[in-house]
Amino acid sequence: MTDSSPRTLRLALWAQRQAHVVPKPLRRMAGRTLRLFTNPGAAASGPSEDWSVPLVRNRGGGDLEALRSPATDTRRSSPPPTAEVTERRQVRCAVAVGVLDVGGAEEVAAFLARRLPAHAFETVVVYADTRLPGQEGEGGRLASALAAEGVATQRLTPEDAGAWMRSWRPDVVSAHNARDWLLDAATEAGVPWVETLHDMHRFYHPESWAPEAQRARRVSAQIAVSDLVRQQYLARVPTYPGDRVVTVPNGVDGSRVLPVDRAQARAALGLTDEFLFVSLSRYCLQKNTFGLVAAFSDVAAQHPDAHLLVAGRANDDLLYYEQTRQLAASLPGTERIHLRGHCANPSALLAAADAFVLDSFFEGWSLSSMEALVAGVPVVLTDVGGAREQLGDGRRGHLVANPAGNAELVDWPVINDLRYRPQGNRPELVSAMSSMIRERAAWTAARPRLRDEAIRLFSPDESLAGHARVLRAVALGEPVSTHTGQANVG
Repeated sequence: MTDSSPRTLRLALWAQRQAHVVPKPLRRMAGRTLRLFTNPGAAASGPSEDWSVPLVRNRGGGDLEALRSPATDTRRSSPPPTAEVTERRQVRCAVAVGVLDVGGAEEVAAFLARRLPAHAFETVVVYADTRLPGQEGEGGRLASALAAEGVATQRLTPEDAGAWMRSWRPDVVSAHNARDWLLDAATEAGVPWVETLHDMHRFYHPESWAPEAQRARRVSAQIAVSDLVRQQYLARVPTYPGDRVVTVPNGVDGSRVLPVDRAQARAALGLTDEFLFVSLSRYCLQKNTFGLVAAFSDVAAQHPDAHLLVAGRANDDLLYYEQTRQLAASLPGTERIHLRGHCANPSALLAAADAFVLDSFFEGWSLSSMEALVAGVPVVLTDVGGAREQLGDGRRGHLVANPAGNAELVDWPVINDLRYRPQGNRPELVSAMSSMIRERAAWTAARPRLRDEAIRLFSPDESLAGHARVLRAVALGEPVSTHTGQANVG
């Protein structure tokens, strides 16, 4: 780090906080200039991933990541392949992602790669990289995990993608934020492409709609992870046939969220009677970590035993993490705001949690909140894709307004204007989190019910079957069924 790095970092952080008062054209020009002559992110460091450090000072901790389920969950989350399944024609499917590291879309892709073989698919995961450009720190954790499990993976480049398509000859591509050059290679090789719409972040700029309409001509079908995402996509790309956009909500595999002893998990974090909110999310604009920390300061002022623990990777946007860290350090309850990195044992974190919270601007269908419900943890969610279905009219937690206001009108200009400013949903979010604390006994008693409902309602088998139906139909040139992956979520 040079002597000017701290000064550059301070300048970049100040400029971000003041950006909302600058006209948009000048704001974009200033941002490009700052990035051209400086690298402020190089002066910022990410959150700690040392999970042996307790949350409460002067308390003993433990190795949280070493905690495991005391017994194997005997409930099967996937039936064994039947004779009917194995007699079908096998479909060769390339499951395509851009960056094969921890993340919601990538976890869905990995789930399909692992489980589609039960529906007579042969799968391989193809990917472009193990980290985003400019990212530092550990990457490719999911790539390593899949390789260790024996799941076939293949890293591709623009130069060799076409040759690989012609050599492996997939019948269909299941795409999850994959690179456009891979779509080019698939189109040239005559391989049909099924896009999974995990969220709408790529289409929150109006100038993206016309290019997407052109791109979508080469997409055989689209799978939207929630009805809200489907509605938003068709509103922005009305030329795409609506009968080829099928809603298949994400499922959650109960066997991958095994119960961990709650007392041991809390002891490992140095907790006794404190109330712990957990947020498993990346530090980025989408997840609105800055807004969550700001709102929690009001909760902390009202409830002296409340703690907030955010766990996730920060290398997507180290400047955003640094803004959030500096905010947390400036607040009166800073010792009860814990910003940590990725945890390899999220089941242990959820076992220790009293409630789960996300203050996102947008989601497609959050996997981390579903994992919380499978762990028996009640959730507080903003009005984003999948939130209403997951919460079930308050049976499984509290819904609060989107930080941008109307969830259907969220776009990047609105998000950028609000990222470091007071957000309209703050009082409602504070009220919902405070209600969780007051209702602690009732929600603690409801943990078994929450787990049972989540496993039943958000079945991975239904989600898997929905993807398999669409992929098989496209591969065989058959009509795409509009039957969704899950129904009657209540």
